[in-house]
Order: sequence, then structure tokens, then C-alpha cells
Amino acid sequence: MRFSDDTEQALAFVAALVNTTPSASASGEDELSTPDQLAWLLDEHSYSGRREGDEKELAEVRRTRGRLRRFWQASAEESVQLVNRMLSSARALPQLVRHDHLDWHIHATEPDAPLAQRIEVEAALAVADVIRGGASDQLRRCAADGCDGVFVDLSRNGSKRFCSLRCGNRMNVSAYRERQAAAEG
Repeated sequence: MRFSDDTEQALAFVAALVNTTPSASASGEDELSTPDQLAWLLDEHSYSGRREGDEKELAEVRRTRGRLRRFWQASAEESVQLVNRMLSSARALPQLVRHDHLDWHIHATEPDAPLAQRIEVEAALAVADVIRGGASDQLRRCAADGCDGVFVDLSRNGSKRFCSLRCGNRMNVSAYRERQAAAEG
């Protein structure tokens, strides 16, 4: 299913944020342990609005990261409850905005709202689009052994299985070695 650009961008950001945990990151370490790492992630995804850049904000975003992971573990019905709770908690008021290089899209918080709240609300709006489109199955967890990564499968045929090329390659090498060992044995 094809979503609006802002929904796809929000989902990509949320997956990247969730994948900063040690069990999902490429390094095996928490890739969101400093304000500089958070700033890099926000810049990488062109995240707009107020930023404090301090330890308090980092701690809030890390807590939000844990809540957002639930979207990849929940049923569609449970996701609806999460979305509604997040939007209600933030007293979200959706409105169309245009800024920077982006065309019209929806924001539901003020640009000066706390970063963690803006992330949570934008994620909730994006997941609401996923649910309304009947595409909850596109929020997937990596099929690679030992990886806890998540991704949004936006491929044409919906066959993506791994969160990254690294995981796909690792599993392909493992399968090749198993075939070689079976052929030799």
C-alpha cells in the first residue's frame, strides 16, 4: 500500500528510532545514548520544531522509543487503543501545515511542544493511516536470527523480511553455509 509522503517519512523515522536499541542496532549498542546521537537522528530525518538538545529531552525520547516499539508487537485493535491514548494524552489538534521543503501535511502539536510529545503524536497519526488503510501487516519485525529490528514494508510485493541489508546478507550467508555443510555431509 502507498501512503502519503508525510506518513511514510514518519513511519521511517519511528522505525529508525526504535532500531536504536541495542538488540536492534547495527553496532549492538544503544545508538541513542547521547544528545548528539539524537540530534543526528533528527537531522537525518529532517525533523522540525523545537529541540532542547539536553539530557532531559534525550530521556523523554528514549521513553517514547519504548512506547513506539509496541506498534510492531500489537494487534490492529491494540494499536488503535495506543493511537487514541497518545493523541488524547497530547490533546492533539490536527491541522494542515507547510514548512521548510515539505508540502502540505498534518501536524497535531505546536512546533514548540516537547520533542518526545511531537514524535509520539506524529507516530500515532502515521499508524492511524496504516490502520485505516488495513495495512497493519506492513509493520514488521526483522526475520533475522538474533535481531530485534523493525521496519515498514513498503515494497511492491510486500515480501521484505529483514530490517537491513546487513541482516539479509547475514541470513543468506548462514543459509549458504548450511547448504554447503549438508552437501558435504
